[in-house]
This record gives sequence, structure tokens and C-alpha cells, in this order.
Amino acid sequence: MTRIRDVVQRALATGYLTVEAEDQLRQLLTTRYDLEDFNAFMTLQEAAMTGKVKQESREQCGINK
Repeated sequence: MTRIRDVVQRALATGYLTVEAEDQLRQLLTTRYDLEDFNAFMTLQEAAMTGKVKQESREQCGINK
């Protein structure tokens, strides 16, 4: 099973978070996860806020251009 940290690692490596990955994260966040996954998600949040990771969903609606 995919873990939150796996999805985050892909996004950080590519600098891009796809809509599919966002959906996967939403689903994973509704299940039990450990501290390492929580910390990975927080790292992704920070990377998105600082522009290190771009979000496909924001580009589609013109927010992140």
C-alpha cells in the first residue's frame, strides 16, 4: 500500500504535485498514519507554500501561474 511519505517524496523529487497525487493524499489522510507520514505531509505543505512544489490543480484554475 502506498504511504503518504511515498506520494510526498515523488512530489518533492519532481517539484510537481499532480491532481491524482492530491486525490491520493486526501484518501490516505482519512486513514491511520504515523508521525513520519504526518511530518512528510507537513514538509509538502511548506514546499507548496514556498513554491518549491507546484500544484497541478492550482495551475488548472489559474492560481499558481
